[in-house]
Amino acid sequence: MKLSRRVSWFLVAFGVWSWIVWITFVKNLWKDTSGLAFHHGDHGSPTAYFWIHLTLAVVSFLLGTAIAALGARSLRALHQESHPAVPAQPAPDQALPEHQR
Repeated sequence: MKLSRRVSWFLVAFGVWSWIVWITFVKNLWKDTSGLAFHHGDHGSPTAYFWIHLTLAVVSFLLGTAIAALGARSLRALHQESHPAVPAQPAPDQALPEHQR
């Protein structure tokens, strides 16, 4: 399956966005002192809310990474398609076979 350049960039941007959003969320989750994430506001006893949301963040990190990798891989393939590798020329001192002269 071929992806367009626009879709490929969207996938990369989505992966980056996912990391930005979830890193911010985990930082805020860790700083929570309201009693939602930690009993009595201390970091010694996390609640089920903390574990569920940490699991969501980890899964989102993994999915964001996979989605961005697909987009980056597609962009690399599109670049190689539009700029094919130039075959190497033989050195001047090397003799060419008769059929290539």
